[in-house]
Amino acid sequence: MGLFTKKKEISIAAPVTGNLIKLEKVNDPVFAKKMMGDGFAIEPDDGNIVSPVDGVVSMVFPTKHAISLKSKSGLEIMLHLGIDTVELSGMPFELMVHEGNKITTSQPLVTMDLEAIAKAKKDPVVMLIITNMTDVLQMSTFDEAHITSGQKVINVNL
Repeated sequence: MGLFTKKKEISIAAPVTGNLIKLEKVNDPVFAKKMMGDGFAIEPDDGNIVSPVDGVVSMVFPTKHAISLKSKSGLEIMLHLGIDTVELSGMPFELMVHEGNKITTSQPLVTMDLEAIAKAKKDPVVMLIITNMTDVLQMSTFDEAHITSGQKVINVNL
């Protein structure tokens, strides 16, 4: 990054409606200890997952339980849908996007069948992880609250 490079601020929206919680509270030590990156989690009210940023779908995991996105300004985000849902082999997820698709904030990405996830005794928590934290200069904080998909949660400066 050059001396005179202008920092970029990105607003990140909620990918789902539900209870916004600190990442440290999720029931998975890899995410709770922020080993994959920082971010936030939402205990979903419904299974409608939308894009938190404008950008592109950079990767869709074969089991559909996680999607990587890259914002227009270079922020890399992973949406991880549930804990241990990888074991469900994609069954409770229906994709609406594919790798390489351009996306806009609030655009539908995936639907999660919360009932199927509950029947499988898995936690449906949706985690938003910033995976390129080394590029993050500053990240705003947030208060835990009920939030609506598409509502701004945090700002990130690159």
